[in-house]
Amino acid sequence: MKWKQQLDGMQAYKPGKPIEEVQREYGLKEVIKLASNENPFGCSPKVTAYLQNNAVNHALYPDGYAQNLRTAIANYLGVKETQLLFGNGSDDLIAIITRALLYPGVNTVMADPSFSQYGHNAEIEGAEVRKVPCIDGAHDLEAMAAAIDEQTSVVWVCSPNNPTGVVIPDADLRAFLVKVPSDVLVILDEAYIEYVTHPGHKNTLPIIADYPNVLLLRTFSKAYGLASFRVGYAIGQAEVIAKLDPVRAPFNNTILSQAVAAIALSDQDYIQACREANEKGKKQYVEFCEKHNLTYFRSDTNFIFFDIKADSDVVFQELMKKGFIIRSGNALGMPGFIRVTIGTEAQNAALLSQLDILLKEQGVFA
Repeated sequence: MKWKQQLDGMQAYKPGKPIEEVQREYGLKEVIKLASNENPFGCSPKVTAYLQNNAVNHALYPDGYAQNLRTAIANYLGVKETQLLFGNGSDDLIAIITRALLYPGVNTVMADPSFSQYGHNAEIEGAEVRKVPCIDGAHDLEAMAAAIDEQTSVVWVCSPNNPTGVVIPDADLRAFLVKVPSDVLVILDEAYIEYVTHPGHKNTLPIIADYPNVLLLRTFSKAYGLASFRVGYAIGQAEVIAKLDPVRAPFNNTILSQAVAAIALSDQDYIQACREANEKGKKQYVEFCEKHNLTYFRSDTNFIFFDIKADSDVVFQELMKKGFIIRSGNALGMPGFIRVTIGTEAQNAALLSQLDILLKEQGVFA
């Protein structure tokens, strides 16, 4: 078979281990998953009520244009319906963008570490991947701008960044965009935008008007608690959206996913409550890190990335045996660090208690 040469040795994306697998492997009744940055409080009660009380004709194709959801988001954001593109999660949008703009002979620029699927998809298309090391968990925007040349097609900016959690202040972002050529598409991935509390972060929507080569990515998988429904969307100039839309699969969202996303969007009181609970949970981890002098990055997300001064794969495995799933920094390009999704207050306390014991056993704490 005539496979693409780029696929040689390439590994599929490895998500956090599912709860059921860890239960079987270690004979556990209860497992707490804090690995994939899902909302520990789930989705809006309005979504749950809808799913319980409404039937769907599963024999019909969904609306390929996602009209109802499109109208709901356009009205909520104050943008035109033609400025929106929907994906089967942000992963689908990343693949669409990559397929449309990346190929042998062009390059793409991104931070390192950042979300792995930017580089992964670019490599599949045969484009050159230019990774620029982060500084203290933040994008080195000056170095990223310097990495752009005449062959650069796409620049990926993840804010807040995954896996470090660091957000880019508005002034820094705009200073960077001035340096980017107008024919280079800048992807501003805002998967965790609902959790941002940094005082220097502004509403990014006006950037689209000021810089037509910017495309925003957002998702219902994180704060909205709808990860299993796979709904992501892009916001940009209508001309950019129109170029990307032919690459999209005809029915890449389901009838149910479109319906529940619109309902979830309408319940902003729930999002605010989740944001407030997340801030309280974040403080539990910050206090733990500061108590034990562990380096951590300021997070504007629902996860925290910190140095445990030990083998993060060992800590990952030992925590699994105790019923906690996290992510090892080894898999995220930062050995010695772990990324932990912020859970409920009780989940956070239980994990930190086990981590305290484990790091003492590892000789990290006296």
